[in-house]
Amino acid sequence: MPALFLRKTGPLIVSAILMALPAAAHPWDLSGTRAITLEGRDGTTVPIGTVSFHPQGARTAFVLHLDHDRFKDFFLSMREFKCLEGPEVLCHVPYPHRNPATVTRDDLGWLEHSLLFLYKSPAEFGARLWNGVYYRMRVTADGIVGTAQAVDLNQIGAPPEVDTRPPYGAADTTDIDPASRWLGTLKIR
Repeated sequence: MPALFLRKTGPLIVSAILMALPAAAHPWDLSGTRAITLEGRDGTTVPIGTVSFHPQGARTAFVLHLDHDRFKDFFLSMREFKCLEGPEVLCHVPYPHRNPATVTRDDLGWLEHSLLFLYKSPAEFGARLWNGVYYRMRVTADGIVGTAQAVDLNQIGAPPEVDTRPPYGAADTTDIDPASRWLGTLKIR
């Protein structure tokens, strides 16, 4: 009788156990619309927009939507930038060339290139593209986390020779202490 009971109730027990597991036990998936926030060294959280993920076979397409009401217009070096003001000014630098706007769990390069920024002090004039901020991203159980790295954005001034892979790789960015930037962490949840 116990074997018959287990055979009939086994699937129910397994289902109950799976439902009781914490959400962290289930992998975060690249689907739906997710909020994008930047987090500061002082605990500040700044929502900046959303990204929508649409699975398409082996890769996932994404559409980025920055909430321009959160940004202030700055005219720097003969060009308009959307910027956030705080202890430093952080300006979004749209990737200027064609790209497939797709990612995988292990390759978030095009999303990283869509969220490039430059920083400057509030007293400085002009855009200094060598003061670039590249958020190196990884998928975690709670979402995507990007850690600020230094990058020279002058490299994207000309179109890349190969437009099927992002131009910035690990060799093109430099690790920095995320606390050295006003908004050193990016999160997508």
